[in-house]
Amino acid sequence: MKSKLEYIWLDGSVPTQQLRAKTRIAENFSGKLEDCPVWSFDGSSTNQAGGESSDLLLNPVFICPDPDRKNAYLVMTEVLNPDGTPHDTNGRAHIEEEDEDFWFGYEQEYFLYDPKTRLPLGFPAGGFPEPQGPYYCGVGGSKVFGRELVEEHFDLCLEAGLNVEGINAEVAAGQWEYQIFAKGVHNAGDQIWVSRYLLERTAEKYGIDIEWHPKPLGKDLDWNGSGMHANFSNGIMRSCGDEKVFTAICEEFGKFIPEHIEVYGAGNDQRLTGLHETQSIDEYSYGVSDRGASIRIPVGTVEDGWKGRLEDRRPASNADPYKVGARIVKTVRGVKL
Repeated sequence: MKSKLEYIWLDGSVPTQQLRAKTRIAENFSGKLEDCPVWSFDGSSTNQAGGESSDLLLNPVFICPDPDRKNAYLVMTEVLNPDGTPHDTNGRAHIEEEDEDFWFGYEQEYFLYDPKTRLPLGFPAGGFPEPQGPYYCGVGGSKVFGRELVEEHFDLCLEAGLNVEGINAEVAAGQWEYQIFAKGVHNAGDQIWVSRYLLERTAEKYGIDIEWHPKPLGKDLDWNGSGMHANFSNGIMRSCGDEKVFTAICEEFGKFIPEHIEVYGAGNDQRLTGLHETQSIDEYSYGVSDRGASIRIPVGTVEDGWKGRLEDRRPASNADPYKVGARIVKTVRGVKL
C-alpha cells in the first residue's frame, strides 16, 4: 500500500515564520516516526538559503494520522543544514532540555478573515458590526460567523489524535479559540503547529484566510486582540499546596520581562495595551482571577489549596509555542524555593 506523508515545516519568514508543506509517497509505511526518512527541500524559496546552496533537510519529529486524506499522515519536521546541524530558523532544536514534568495548555486564538474585504467574518465591507458583547461564546447567525469551518477543524484535530480540549467563539466578531493540552515543550509545540496547519488547510476549502496577527484591527479600535495564553505547571505546582511557591514563581517572571516579550510574538505591542483583558507590554503584574494581569492565578488553583497552574496571558496568537514553552520552563527552573 502507498501512503501519503505530508511533511510540515516552518520557513524563514520575518518577523513571523510561516508554515510550509509538501507530500511524499511511502511504500508499505508502518505509521511510525522512526520510519519517516529525512527529506530535502529548496531553502532558497522559503527565505532559508541562497540559490547557490539551497538544499536543506527536513527531520521528522512528530507524526499523526491525516484524517482529511486517504492513507495519509501529517509529519511535523524541523529544518536542518546539509551537515545535519540545526538551521538558524529551527527554534525547536534550541530547546535546552525536554521535561515532561512541565504541562502546557495553550489557548490558541485567531480570526477568520474574508480575503476579499480583508476584514473578519461578520464585518460588513467598509464598516463594523455591533460592538463587542454578544460574540463571546455566542449563538445565532448575527453573533457567530464561520462555525462550520471551526467545527470541521475541531473534528479533524480529534481524529488526528491531537489533544484538543475545546473550542469557543471569542470576544470579537469572527474570532475563535481552541485549546490544546500536552506534556513537555516539544510535544505541546508540535501539536500546536500541526493544529495550525490543519486549520490553514481546512480554511482553503471555504475560501477563508486565517489571521494570526495579535491585533489585526489595530490597537486604537475597540476590538480584542488574539493571544495564545500559556497555562503551565510542573510537579511542584500541582502538589505543593503553598501560596508562597506560586508567589515566588510570579515574582521570578517579573525579573525577565524583556526575555519573555522577545519570544511572545511579533506585533504584540499593539495587543498588550492595558485594555481588552491585557496588561500593558511595559508593565508586569499578577493576580488571582485577573485577566488584566500579565499572569493570572486561576481561582481553581486557589480553591484546590494552592495546587495547580498559572496562566501567562502575554503570548500572542502568532507566537512560536516552542520558544514560549522553553522560556517559561527556563524561568520557572530559576526560582529559589
